[in-house]
Amino acid sequence: MNAKPSENEQYLSAPNRITAVVVMVIGALGLIDIVVEWRTMGGLLAACLIGLLMLGTYVGLFRPSVTLRPQSLLIRNHIRDHVVPWNLITDVDMTDILRIHTEDRRLRCPGVQLVMRDMRKQRVGGRKLKAESSVSRADFVVDRIDHHLNLYGGSDSADAQIVTTWARPELAIAAVLAVVALVAQLLR
Repeated sequence: MNAKPSENEQYLSAPNRITAVVVMVIGALGLIDIVVEWRTMGGLLAACLIGLLMLGTYVGLFRPSVTLRPQSLLIRNHIRDHVVPWNLITDVDMTDILRIHTEDRRLRCPGVQLVMRDMRKQRVGGRKLKAESSVSRADFVVDRIDHHLNLYGGSDSADAQIVTTWARPELAIAAVLAVVALVAQLLR
C-alpha cells in the first residue's frame, strides 16, 4: 500500500466492526418492533435499554481506531481520543494490542489488536500463520507508524503536546438514554 504523504491512513479491527454491525442491525430491528407494536412506558424502557446496548456495541467494537496523519497520530479509544504529535512518540510496540510510548505516557490502542489464536500459533511455532492473520496486520501497522515516525517525527515543536478529549457525543447519548430509561421506569 503506497500512501501519499498528505493522506490519512486509518487502521481498525475489521472483525470487531463486522460483529458491531450485526449486533446493531439486530438492535435496530428490535427498536422497530417496539415502535410498531409496543408503545408503552415499558416499551420506552426496553427501547432505551436496547439503545444503550447498541451504543455500548458501537463504543466497544466500532469506534476504536488508529489514524496516521501527516501532523499527528490520532488514537480513538472507547470513550477518549488522543492526538499525539509525531515528535513526542518514543516507541511503538505490539503486545495483545498496539501501544504508543511517549516520554511520560503509554497509550493503548484497541483499534489494532492481536487475536489470541494467532498469538498462540506464533508462540508454539506449529502451523504457519496466514498472510492475513492479525499478527501480520499488526506488524504492518507498526511498520507504517515507524515509517511515519521517520518521515514526520524529526520536526521539533516546543509547544507540541498530547491532546486528549472525551467522546462527548457518545457520552451525551448514553446519559440521555439512561435518564429517559429511569424516567420511564419511574412512570411505569
